[in-house]
Amino acid sequence: MRTRFYGALLTAAVLLTSPACTASHDAPSPESKAGRGGTRTVRPVAGCGANSWTDPADLSPTRTPARCRPGTPVPAPLPEPRRITIATGTLSAEYVAPLQVALDKGEFKKEGLDVTLKVLPTPDSLPLLAKGDIDALWAAPEAAVMNGVRGGFDIRWVAANFSPDPQSKSGLWVRLKDGETGDRVTMAGRRMGTMIGKGSVIAYPMEKALGRHGGGLDEIRYQQLGSADVLTALQNGGVDSAWLLDPVWRRVDGRPGYAFLGGQPLGEPLGGMLYGPGLLGKDADAGVALLRAYIRTVNTYFAADYKSDAAFVTYLAKLLRTDEAILRSTPSLRMDWEIRSGTTDRLQAAYRAQGVAEGEPLPESRTVDRALYAEAVGHRP
Repeated sequence: MRTRFYGALLTAAVLLTSPACTASHDAPSPESKAGRGGTRTVRPVAGCGANSWTDPADLSPTRTPARCRPGTPVPAPLPEPRRITIATGTLSAEYVAPLQVALDKGEFKKEGLDVTLKVLPTPDSLPLLAKGDIDALWAAPEAAVMNGVRGGFDIRWVAANFSPDPQSKSGLWVRLKDGETGDRVTMAGRRMGTMIGKGSVIAYPMEKALGRHGGGLDEIRYQQLGSADVLTALQNGGVDSAWLLDPVWRRVDGRPGYAFLGGQPLGEPLGGMLYGPGLLGKDADAGVALLRAYIRTVNTYFAADYKSDAAFVTYLAKLLRTDEAILRSTPSLRMDWEIRSGTTDRLQAAYRAQGVAEGEPLPESRTVDRALYAEAVGHRP
């Protein structure tokens, strides 16, 4: 497979100039606060140069995501193996693919990490994450997360996941009523199927779409459904609208009676990895190692249009247990580990519009920590 060949070749090349070989010649940076135990040394990382970091304030929809060379950042195994449990709402969605591939290809093991992916809804995962019963959550900074942090949970959003391709129609879909067209839909009072219900990050892009179609976040009735039930409920009339992810929306695209109203902002990830107190604090070395494996997987297998590799798509469909034809029919996600400035501010504004936010808005310093992925790629702020 092309991606595997290039990844192995470049990994071998950068080993000659790995961080272990250059660390003693690099001055420590006093800027990284990862680990909560004071400053940490951040050194240049072979294979991760100027393109491995972008300005978080850049909200351009055409922004090129940060990238290192394939196979980098190279593994830096922990002195002692560490077991890590990551909760996720599903194992079959395409946005979970980097974790599935990292597990299958042994990228976590290369860091000395024994990783388990556990399917759990976000509301069930949050108290476990806060207590340290699980280590990380592959989800999003939803209203429940914000309210938990406000209530004292030591949780931060530490890495992003993806933004959509401009050709994607992942987003808000609606069943049209008699006489309606996709140009103008009356959304007020309709029932919407969603995995999260009120307080999901989709409230932010939904607010924009609803504003164009005679509705508001407080005028929609929400029905929480399992990930496998959202599409079924939309098709059989159980709900009037639904937020459909890649590649699920292909099952209704072009069919009479359905319309796409809008999706996630281009260039702005809305989810990814959340850490609890362990990986943010005393186990920050493991936290950096976990992100290093994730970032390396993105650089090696998902750097650009990964669906142009037919063999890789076949492999991915089997791994995700999804229909290969459907997976192939949607554009590649733009995998992106970086978090944009102000995203949690905009999300909290949407949660307030839904009536599910508690108290005053949290500053980004309470919701986001970029220091761990910055350290993983050798970026000194």
